Amino acid sequence: MKRARGVAIAFGHSVLSCTAVMLILATAVFLALRLLPGDPAALVLGDESSAQDRAVLRAKLGLDASLPVQYAYFLRGLLTFDFGESIRKPGIMAGARVASALLPTTELAVIGVAFGAVFGITAALLANGPWLGAKKRWVNRVLVMVAATPLLALAPTLTFALAVRTHLLPLPGDPDAGLSGLLFAGSLLGLPLGAHAGRIGAAALSDIADKPFLRVARAKGASHLSVWLRHALPCVMGPLVTVLGTQLGALLGGAVVIERLFERKGLGTLMIEAYFTRDLPVLEASICASGLLFVVTQAIAGALHAAVDPRVRA
Repeated sequence: MKRARGVAIAFGHSVLSCTAVMLILATAVFLALRLLPGDPAALVLGDESSAQDRAVLRAKLGLDASLPVQYAYFLRGLLTFDFGESIRKPGIMAGARVASALLPTTELAVIGVAFGAVFGITAALLANGPWLGAKKRWVNRVLVMVAATPLLALAPTLTFALAVRTHLLPLPGDPDAGLSGLLFAGSLLGLPLGAHAGRIGAAALSDIADKPFLRVARAKGASHLSVWLRHALPCVMGPLVTVLGTQLGALLGGAVVIERLFERKGLGTLMIEAYFTRDLPVLEASICASGLLFVVTQAIAGALHAAVDPRVRA
């Protein structure tokens, strides 16, 4: 009961802090599109547009009202996720376009997090366990190399090597790739995440490798796998959960790279499209949706960390 209460308190604190972050992000988006020099209507329609067309668009976007009134309407739209109609696709709400783009990005993100967690934990165990002997130093070298290589360079290189050159895996951008292509794309997205988790996990396991409770487990005849999985790994799950949660922002940024590289529809593609086509309601909605996805995941990661580490609940 006490543990559940501690987790609930930690989750509540995370929700409050994430709500504040979300409000700051949304306010920054609101101000960026209204206080910067220039007329947003002229930015959307172009300098050759008539004054009447600009006035109509300003009225449609609510830009003809005072700034406090605009902000009040913006906050109401944020709560209901109603940012108005898409400029480039009249009749379709901006929130609906973002909602339809969330599913492909969520699929990539879930696969990326799952692959990153499995890859990172496996690498951390191999870097400390006895299975590779002296060769285990290469695990850390590979982790450093993957973590230091930008996804913009890593993803095309691996795709060329595994899908184009050797045909070991399907090309993720191929419409016929199906689930296998999605898994490959998600795995590419999760590689940097797994590398960071592997480095943190390897360091944490190294710190407790000679602890008395592990020596006792070995003395009782537990196998190497049992010692590391059942006794050592649960002790370092807190840092691993924290790494996985804090790296979500980088993972969402990587999703933009993957979606553009393989021409997959998603939130990142929609955001870039809205930026270049000057679809302000869709741009606002997509940025706020990305921020919301990030802060919610942060709150969940904080609660999970509190669940596995009593020191966080203290």
